[in-house]
Amino acid sequence: MAYKNGIFPWFSEKEPFLWWSPDPRLVLYPEDINISKSLKKKIKKNQFTVKVNTAFDQTILSCAKPRNDEGTWLVEEMIDAYSTLHAMGYAHSVETWREDKLVGGLYGLCIGASFFGESMFSLERDTSKMALVALANHVKKYHFDLIDCQVTTSHLLRMGATEISRNSFLDIIRRSVKKKLITDIWTPGTRLAIL
Repeated sequence: MAYKNGIFPWFSEKEPFLWWSPDPRLVLYPEDINISKSLKKKIKKNQFTVKVNTAFDQTILSCAKPRNDEGTWLVEEMIDAYSTLHAMGYAHSVETWREDKLVGGLYGLCIGASFFGESMFSLERDTSKMALVALANHVKKYHFDLIDCQVTTSHLLRMGATEISRNSFLDIIRRSVKKKLITDIWTPGTRLAIL
């Protein structure tokens, strides 16, 4: 219900659970994904593959690892909640692999024709970007309205994300989440095209 109304949880350890609906909101329209020349060159080397839902638990645990001594908002209760949503068919992982090693990825929720991105991680340079590019290409094929990126970062702006007002975001997702949920595009092990 929260995601359908543009609200998501985000907090720090030892704080109460907080809910957010920022204005402006950062979104990525799938057709607007921007692939830099250096990223395209790395992708064309064919050293990585991207798959969905083959390692959800490993992906969320990798996203939960503290970065730069800042702690993590993905505490055990949140991991349990997203794992339950994964078992229910709402939460999905998009994983970048080098052979049989998970080296990057992201996870989020799919409701109707919107993907609500939650967190990304990289163990090797650009591997979370590869997962995002593959996700954008994947959902574009199924006419998704947007990928919610939540808050603005320079990294996501460079990849084609754009800020829109909270009211515009809410107008889009109110219609988008009512669209038929496509579940068979998240079959575990499905390989996604990066380019």
